[in-house]
Amino acid sequence: MEDVEVRQADEQRAGSQDLPSPDVAPSSVQDGEISIRRSRTLPRVSSKQRRARLPLPVVLIACLALLIVAVTLGVGIGSVYLSPGSVWHVIVDHLSGRPKDTVADEIVWQIRLPRVFLAAVVGAALTTAGTVVQVLVRNALADPFLLGVSSGASVGATAVLLFGAFASFGIWAISVGSVLGSMAAMAAVFLVSRQGRQLAPTQLILCGVVLSALFESVTSFLIFRGNPQATQSVLFWLLGSFGNANRTQLPIPAIALVAGIIFLLAQGRSLNALAMGAEPAASLGVDVQAMRRNLFIVTSLMVGVAVAVSGVIGFVGLVVPHIVRLFVGSDHRKVLPVGVLFGASFMVIGDLLARTIVAPQEMPIGVITAFIGAPVLIFLIRRRPYLYGTSG
Repeated sequence: MEDVEVRQADEQRAGSQDLPSPDVAPSSVQDGEISIRRSRTLPRVSSKQRRARLPLPVVLIACLALLIVAVTLGVGIGSVYLSPGSVWHVIVDHLSGRPKDTVADEIVWQIRLPRVFLAAVVGAALTTAGTVVQVLVRNALADPFLLGVSSGASVGATAVLLFGAFASFGIWAISVGSVLGSMAAMAAVFLVSRQGRQLAPTQLILCGVVLSALFESVTSFLIFRGNPQATQSVLFWLLGSFGNANRTQLPIPAIALVAGIIFLLAQGRSLNALAMGAEPAASLGVDVQAMRRNLFIVTSLMVGVAVAVSGVIGFVGLVVPHIVRLFVGSDHRKVLPVGVLFGASFMVIGDLLARTIVAPQEMPIGVITAFIGAPVLIFLIRRRPYLYGTSG
């Protein structure tokens, strides 16, 4: 009797070994060759889809051309229309050291060009930060706005605008408040969502959404308790605006963007490894804890300085990285430089629409980015669910 039971147990174990794993579908024989098909949970990129992607130099040139066109339109279109020739004539005169005292020169060089450049820098910074956050938490729906980083930065900036916090830093007070707020927000989200030494991506998203609501309520409380005369400007700033853009606001976000991009491009291979998960990254020699800490600092700095000069602008860091990945794949050595150019163009065009749709009034740019970004994101989700490490 015991021999029969032992024999049955052995047969069951042998039968279970013959079953396919959950990640692999049953094999099929076609033309004498065995082909193993992936499970539906693992999207497959065919060789045709890989060949369909354009080379990186071609994509970079196309994005650069798009950015030049966007900048030209952003500078030329307004209450006073300037032709593209007039716009570039002023720019060339200043670059050659022969500026002219004309109305067009004043409009282009002193008013519109700083605003357009600031919008481009902020768009590139938010796109880069969104790309990094999606790798950091391994979730395609993550961005600084959803994780509460932007909301935390808005708390710091609102405290500066309404109560004069960090006034000793002078013109850099808003930037300091925003950076400290963004770093505090991301640190809080990470601490709450950690399970031991592990980071649960799903729990991170949920905690980010909850804490984002908490930070927004703190901002509302500060507005209620603050100076009533400043309330309207703060509320408009919270929806995103480049209406107060000037030359003095441009250096800090530009420096933060350049420094962040240089660091991230140098860590391109580590980013690709981290996108596959902590264990695969560690097996490839990546110091996961140090890498996450560095990405946390870089993201907080970039988001903080961006929010300081533009307010809270959503959907840019969420949508633009997905659009870029459709063209260049998931290799972050390609995604990051292309994302900088495309994100800059996206923001410049969004700011142009915000200035012209309801002219002579100005619409908050956060309304424009949400109006454009939401349908695009729905289209991308319907077209192909994105999973890190399975394409590109």
